[in-house]
Amino acid sequence: MDPGGTVGGSVIVGVDGSASSLAAVEAAAREAQLRTAALRVVHAFLWPAMHVPLGPSPVGPPEGGIRNMVDRLVAEAVERARAAAPEVEVSHTVVTGEPLTVLEAQSRAADLVVVGSRGMGGFVGLMVGSTAVHLAAHARCPVLVVREEARVDGPVVVGVDGSPAGDRAVEFAFQEAELHRTTLVALHAWTTWNAPLPAPQDPSEPYANPVEALGQEEQRLLSEALAGHQKRHPDVAVEHEAVQGPTREALIEASRTARLVVVGARGRGGFTGLLLGSVSQALLHHAHCPVAVVRGAAARH
Repeated sequence: MDPGGTVGGSVIVGVDGSASSLAAVEAAAREAQLRTAALRVVHAFLWPAMHVPLGPSPVGPPEGGIRNMVDRLVAEAVERARAAAPEVEVSHTVVTGEPLTVLEAQSRAADLVVVGSRGMGGFVGLMVGSTAVHLAAHARCPVLVVREEARVDGPVVVGVDGSPAGDRAVEFAFQEAELHRTTLVALHAWTTWNAPLPAPQDPSEPYANPVEALGQEEQRLLSEALAGHQKRHPDVAVEHEAVQGPTREALIEASRTARLVVVGARGRGGFTGLLLGSVSQALLHHAHCPVAVVRGAAARH
């Protein structure tokens, strides 16, 4: 086993033996290959902290026991990763601790953390596990949450709200579109109650039609939010979509044909102190494709 310390310039994937985590391993391996990065397979080993016997039972087979089971599931994950991306350097580690704590620590020196949408401890009926949600709120780098059945085609979709925090999510989305050589759909959703009505250029003139004026203003906001990123990534084809309607519903609908949806952890309408906004939480629970959540101040990219 490798030591339990963090690594730099790498992709981290959390595994627990579930089908969801194995799907995450394959996605993480492909991300590492595109980034020319190393991949580390990480398992959070909670049982030693609970003082549970780790070895095989005296009356059971020698290959039994929790520790042997963990070694087998990690070995399977490593094998999956190498099969998905043979050129990627793959290492593995088993770290004693609770999954969120372990993966948050690993994220401090990583470029990306990848997890499955649901783990072994998920409750029936939940669309996404608690580890994925909490990690998206606390990780120090972007978090990619993978579902078992993901598209390998389609555009990258990014939710754009014009906020400074959301700017990091936009940059990450451009990087992903460039790596995957696909189109980027920049989606900005607005409603008449969450967008300020712009004043007329001539104070003596009456306000224009509210919906028409707001639509033009929100198109301008979208273009300004993307301008600098398009200069840094000139090869990425970008589609601008400013739509009238709730942000959550617009992004969930867009996720039906996307390979990835990227959102910031919090938007411009978030309450102070919240680590994860309602839009990002809604996407984690209801999106039809993998979701990347990028925190503003903490994200490395």
